[in-house]
Amino acid sequence: MTDPIEKLREYGYELPAPKAPVASYVPVNRSGNLLYVSGQLSSNESGVVQGLLGDTMNVVQGGNAAELCAVNILAQIVHMAGVPLHEVKKIVKLTVLVASTPDFFEQHLVANGASNLLVGVLGDKGKHARAAFGVAALPLGAAVEIEAVVEV
Repeated sequence: MTDPIEKLREYGYELPAPKAPVASYVPVNRSGNLLYVSGQLSSNESGVVQGLLGDTMNVVQGGNAAELCAVNILAQIVHMAGVPLHEVKKIVKLTVLVASTPDFFEQHLVANGASNLLVGVLGDKGKHARAAFGVAALPLGAAVEIEAVVEV
């Protein structure tokens, strides 16, 4: 398999410095061989990608925001948990929260941005169970927030 960091670069990303918690929690908690990665916002070096699906953002923009969340999950795995990406055994589950209007019903399509990136970077190890929810608002006005369970 190709090095996951190289695959990430093929998507146009470098592994960013991990985002610090914005409240009272830890970014990653380990229990045995499982990492519980706290919700990662749709953010990059320019700041938080804000928006409301079904109003100020479309599905493609939402998918791009979800992709950023996945990149931030990978950064937490490497930098905060100290696990190189090639040692990840499995992305077990994602929980995807999408800031959206009450009549927006395509949260699953927004979540594909993260899912597709993780499979693209990690191969079969990136395949996971998933839940996607629409919510009224997310911290800092983020468009998307994703938490992960990862086997290492």
